[in-house]
Amino acid sequence: PLKEGADVVSSSTHKTFPGPQGGMLLANDETLFRKVKKAVFPGLVSNHHLARLPSLAVTLLEMLLYGKEYATQIVRNAKTLAKALHDYGINVLGAHRGFTESHQVVFEASKLGGGGEAARRLEEADIIVNRNLLPWDAVGKVHNPSGVRIGTQEVTRMGMKEREMETIAELMWRLLIKREEPERIKEEVHKLLADFNTVRYCIDGQDFVKGVLKAFFER
Repeated sequence: PLKEGADVVSSSTHKTFPGPQGGMLLANDETLFRKVKKAVFPGLVSNHHLARLPSLAVTLLEMLLYGKEYATQIVRNAKTLAKALHDYGINVLGAHRGFTESHQVVFEASKLGGGGEAARRLEEADIIVNRNLLPWDAVGKVHNPSGVRIGTQEVTRMGMKEREMETIAELMWRLLIKREEPERIKEEVHKLLADFNTVRYCIDGQDFVKGVLKAFFER
């Protein structure tokens, strides 16, 4: 975005970007950025929590090393999940545009009891999604809007790929359309998760600590 004309780019550091809670501002104009820094501190915030910076530095390094592969797989997973849900008869938005170009998949759940009810039923099987207002929803429907939003970044970080997205779509279909018992689906969810308990796209912790210690003691 900066190369395309944006003056400042803002980002969280704890969502799709898998670091500690917080945010960051980016700019490539030093004069402008000095003004931004002054406005933020001391203008808007009183401190910036130094303890989170080491973990943020590690995450930034991981994204430099693995970020392209990680982001590419996130989008592939989102597209696969969206198409599979669509093929199961769930009203996924954006079908005419390839469903999604990000980590998010959104489907309309009015015929499933609403987004809140669909999210509650999925949560009973340990499938966590967000209920979400859609553009045509009244603001007062916030507790049971017509939309459900799913993100693929966390399952991608744990190593899941397209095949697992198809499995997840089938489990959601069985819960929401076939109305199978959540406890039965939960068992299959846990069985799937058992094969994905290692964080991917990251620096090996032991190797990282050894490298830091070596660099420190050999100075």
